[in-house]
Amino acid sequence: MKKRKNLLLVVNPRAGKERIKNHLLEIVDLFVKAGYEVRVHITQEARDASRVVAESAGAYDRIVCSGGDGTLNEVVSGLMASGKRPLLGYIPAGSTNDFAASLKLPRNMPAAARGAVEGELFPVDVGRFCGDRYFLYVAGFGAFTEVSYLTSQDKKNLLGHQAYVIEGVKSLTSIKSYHMRVWSEEIFLEGDFIFGMVTNTVRVGGFKGLLDKHVSLNDGWFEALFIRIPRTPLEFSEIVSDLVLKEEKSGMVHKFRTRTLRLEAEECVDWVLDGEFGGSRTEAVIENMQGEIGIVKMCGSPDRPGRLIGTDRKGV
Repeated sequence: MKKRKNLLLVVNPRAGKERIKNHLLEIVDLFVKAGYEVRVHITQEARDASRVVAESAGAYDRIVCSGGDGTLNEVVSGLMASGKRPLLGYIPAGSTNDFAASLKLPRNMPAAARGAVEGELFPVDVGRFCGDRYFLYVAGFGAFTEVSYLTSQDKKNLLGHQAYVIEGVKSLTSIKSYHMRVWSEEIFLEGDFIFGMVTNTVRVGGFKGLLDKHVSLNDGWFEALFIRIPRTPLEFSEIVSDLVLKEEKSGMVHKFRTRTLRLEAEECVDWVLDGEFGGSRTEAVIENMQGEIGIVKMCGSPDRPGRLIGTDRKGV
């Protein structure tokens, strides 16, 4: 009898509107039929997924996670900490699912599960933040970035994407700027910024078009966006024009591509990594680790295709 492979399924049961509850048995059955011994881990608290994956990644041929972008971030962070690289699958179940949209994963959960065991290996870049934290699609600070981790899971479940918009509008009443210096090989900036982000996705917070729509997930480059604080109605109008019309002529909005970035601020800045709180820092270094993680998915991405999965590989 052919030996079965080991698969760890990490589930955030409260992600999105708890849709996983209606599909869990079907998904496990699909994995068993594909030849796997399946262990299901239901996350209990923040960072639980990272801990479990970091401790046990070497024991599995494949890890699949179901949840939102934050759950995927935790699993990838666990893989990075473990040094092991079993194949990774993702069944998106969150409120916004920005990175899943960039990966072109199906919204149908059983279809995404099938892709996680029958698809192709697609390499994706991983962002390293200050040497010991990681992100897949965005590291940001300032206006609106705190919305995702201050919005309660219950409110996300009830309102979905509208929750982010509602909380974001509230934050306009307490908008804050940070005096920062920003270095990369491509640019140097200094000034008072209300917002900054480094991304590797075509969509952030459910919104498309903030940056180049032709983003590649595995080219080793980030797309960066920094917005200075408007001090007059005219400057505010210029920011809107730069973002909507993409003219970038006012000097209020800076868009550029980079592989690494170093930032210094005069006071602690709260960072968000893939929608989760990333800590408060006066200095930050952000690096792109090209193609560091392989996600298994059905073909169809415009980015570089992976190889067809015939056999699994254990972590190295």
